[in-house]
Amino acid sequence: MGSGRRQEGANVIEPPVDLSFVIPTLNESANLEALLPELSRVSGQLGLRSEVIVVDGRSSDGTAEVACRLGARVLDVPGRYGDAIVAGLRAAAGAYTITMDADLSHGPDVVQRLWASRHPLTIGIGSRYVPGGSQTTAPLRAILSRILNAVFARGLSLPVRDVSSGFRIYPTHAVRGLEPTATDFDILPELLVRAHAAGWRAIEVPFEYRARWSGSSKARVSRLGLAYARTFGRLWRLRNSIDSADYDERAYDSVVPLQRYWQRRRHSIVTRAARGQGRVLDVGCGSSRILRDLGDVVGLDIAFERLRYMSRYGVPLVHGSIFALPFADAAFDTVVCSEVIEHIAASDVVFHELTRVLRPGGHLVLGTPDYDTWSWRAIEAAYRHLAPGGYADEHITRYGHRQLRDLVVALGYRHVRSEYVAGSEMILTFEKRCA
Repeated sequence: MGSGRRQEGANVIEPPVDLSFVIPTLNESANLEALLPELSRVSGQLGLRSEVIVVDGRSSDGTAEVACRLGARVLDVPGRYGDAIVAGLRAAAGAYTITMDADLSHGPDVVQRLWASRHPLTIGIGSRYVPGGSQTTAPLRAILSRILNAVFARGLSLPVRDVSSGFRIYPTHAVRGLEPTATDFDILPELLVRAHAAGWRAIEVPFEYRARWSGSSKARVSRLGLAYARTFGRLWRLRNSIDSADYDERAYDSVVPLQRYWQRRRHSIVTRAARGQGRVLDVGCGSSRILRDLGDVVGLDIAFERLRYMSRYGVPLVHGSIFALPFADAAFDTVVCSEVIEHIAASDVVFHELTRVLRPGGHLVLGTPDYDTWSWRAIEAAYRHLAPGGYADEHITRYGHRQLRDLVVALGYRHVRSEYVAGSEMILTFEKRCA
C-alpha cells in the first residue's frame, strides 16, 4: 500500500490497483491500528497491488490521522453508512473493491476467499448464514438480523441468505452503474437487488462474524428499521417490474396462483409445440423457462440484462433485434416468438424476418394476448391496477385471433392449431409451406 494522504472526497489519479479496501469509520482509531497492518499482510500474501480507503465521518479520536500514518487514503464524508460506501466505491482505483467494517468483526483472513469469488458481474458476500458461517453477537441483535434477512430474501426472491452483510467484493467499475439511492445500512440489500435485477450473480462465502474489538456500534435499530422498511417497498416494486432480468423465471414459481398457472400453462403449450422439432430459435426469450427446457435452442433478446441473467444456464444466446435477425436464411427448424409482438409496433418486417430464418416445412409458434376476448381485456385492466410497472402497460399492438391467423397464412403458412391460456392468451402454431 502507498503512503497515506487525506483528501476531500473527489477521485484522484492512481497507478493501476488490483484491489481496493473501502472501510467506513467513525471513531475507530484503535481498531484501525490492528486492521490495516493485517490487510497489508493479506494483500502481500496474495501478490496484489492494493489500496485502503478509509471513509471517515468526521471522527474525533484521531481515526483519520491513524489511517494516514498506516498508508491509507482518507475521504472526509460526513453522513451515514450508505453515503460512505458510495463515496468509497467512486474513489476506488482497484479493479475490485472489498467493503468491510473497521471494528474487526470482518476478519482479514476472509479476504482470500472473497478474492477467489471475484467476477466482472458478481457480488461476493461474506456470509454468516451459509454452511461454515457463524456469528458471535448479542442474542437480540442476532434475532433481528435473522428476521431482516428472511424478510428481504424471501420477500424479494433473492438467492442470498445474508442480505445485510457489508463484507463484500464488487467489480468496481460495474458496481458504480447500479446507482443506489439509500444512504444508510439499507444500501446493502439495495445493491444486491439492483445487481440481481441487472442479471448479476451473487456468491456467498462463509465467515465468522465476530463481536467488535473496540468501541461501540453506530447502528441504531429504530432509525434503521424505518429506513429498511422504505427501501423494501422501493425494491419490491423493482423486483416485480419488467426491469428485473429474471421477471419471467420468477413468475413460473410465483406465490400468486394465477401468475404461476399462467406461466406454466404457456410453458407447457410452447415446449410441446417446439420440442423434438429440430433446431429452435426463441425470439424474445427473456428469462423464460421455455428457453432452458427446449434442448437444441438458441435464445435471442434485445435486453442484454436478461441474456446476462440466462447465461448461467449455458444456453446459446444472441443479443439482437427481431427487426433484423442475425441468422442465415432457413437456419432453424422451429421459431418460437412468445409474448413479443404485442410489445412492438406492427410491422411486416417482423413477420418476414421470422419467416426468413425458418426452413420450408418448419414450424412457427406465436404467442400473444387475444384482444378479441373479453376475458383478456378484463385481466389486463386488473393487472394494470394491481401490478403497475408490469407488462400490461407495454402492449402497444393488439392482435385478435382471426387477424393474426390470416396475416400469417397470407405469408405462406398453414395454420396447424390454436391453443389458449385461460381462454385469453393465444398460442398459434403454423407450418411454413414448401415453395
